[in-house]
Amino acid sequence: MIAIDRQTHWEDVYTTKAETDVSWFEDTPDLSLALLREAGLTPEMSVIDIGGGTSRLVDALEASGQAHVTVLDLSAAALKTAKARLANADRVQWVVSDVTAWTPDRRYDLWHDRAAFHFLTAVEDQQAYVRVLVQALKDGGKAVIGTFAPDGPEKCSGLPVARYDAESLRAVLGEQFKLAATRRHQHTTPWGSVQKFQFSTFEKVAEPERLGIRDLKLPG
Repeated sequence: MIAIDRQTHWEDVYTTKAETDVSWFEDTPDLSLALLREAGLTPEMSVIDIGGGTSRLVDALEASGQAHVTVLDLSAAALKTAKARLANADRVQWVVSDVTAWTPDRRYDLWHDRAAFHFLTAVEDQQAYVRVLVQALKDGGKAVIGTFAPDGPEKCSGLPVARYDAESLRAVLGEQFKLAATRRHQHTTPWGSVQKFQFSTFEKVAEPERLGIRDLKLPG
């Protein structure tokens, strides 16, 4: 029931509001692009944008010739809007799904999430998200996750959010991820208010490294 309610909410948002009338709108996704490049983005990599909605990150990645991009969102209406801007984007896969219930059909080099995870306030949803992240990301792959900072808003789009700094987010993700970089960011909404975010980049660690056995010698 939780997933159905969540999907209904976001379908309503994207069918009743214009693209520029939501607080998370950006003309250009400059910070996301910078963070992905800092995480090692190269054209041959596969990238997934979680909760991509109508974000223009996919436009920028497709225009740069990214080999494969997946955009996942709860709202079919949001993805329809984004897809209409990129009618000939053969390298883009569009997935309508709740990330907590999604089964990946491939593994990705880079995972990007600008303010989707912080809407998951129930522990079971957070754990489900992490399970999917582990399945979807290659060993050594990077996850760039943005959430409201501890001094950021307590709600967004009428919904409560969970706020994080880098360490509290790392604790939720677990030992299979190590913190690679973090920064604070102030996002200005289309109507001029300021929202305080944190963006953290995590590397998925292979099993021997998680166990602290970096120089493990295997037979043969």
